[in-house]
Amino acid sequence: MSLKNLEGKVAWVFEQDDYDIDLIIGVRNIKITDLNELVKVAMSDYTPGFAATVSKGDLLVGGRNFGYCHPHYPAMRAMRALGIAGVVAESFSPGFFRGEISMGFPLVTCPGVLGLAKRGDSLRVDWAAGQVQHLASGQSLPLQPLAAAERGMLEAGGLNPYLKRRLAAQAAGTPQESV
Repeated sequence: MSLKNLEGKVAWVFEQDDYDIDLIIGVRNIKITDLNELVKVAMSDYTPGFAATVSKGDLLVGGRNFGYCHPHYPAMRAMRALGIAGVVAESFSPGFFRGEISMGFPLVTCPGVLGLAKRGDSLRVDWAAGQVQHLASGQSLPLQPLAAAERGMLEAGGLNPYLKRRLAAQAAGTPQESV
């Protein structure tokens, strides 16, 4: 299997380092479970009407240690519901990274991305070439490759499907490298 390339416009750039992911929906809203309500409050502290500016396949761009603090899930549930296809950041908080990859949500570590992209620019994440490309300028930066298990989780759609695939392959006697 191979990962599908990501291509979309940058819906938002989080320029600050150590960005607390809960701020996407506001800490006061982290207990909301209704997905429609989460979508309504997403980014409302930054720009009213954010949801109307997002298209399926859009990307978020972040600084170093993106997702810092407690990796609560409501903020990224809202982003996925809006159509955000992935996050490209200088680096990620380890807990956030593990949690989102295990949900099957693409996170791309790309040092220098803050200097490459602005809101509204179009980017392509080319997994096979190992790069993030700014489509208008043609400029590209290398991305940090994923570990085999991380890649496997993204290909399978998350941790549970990945483990089911591995167990099925093991039962069938298929080599683990092909899973």
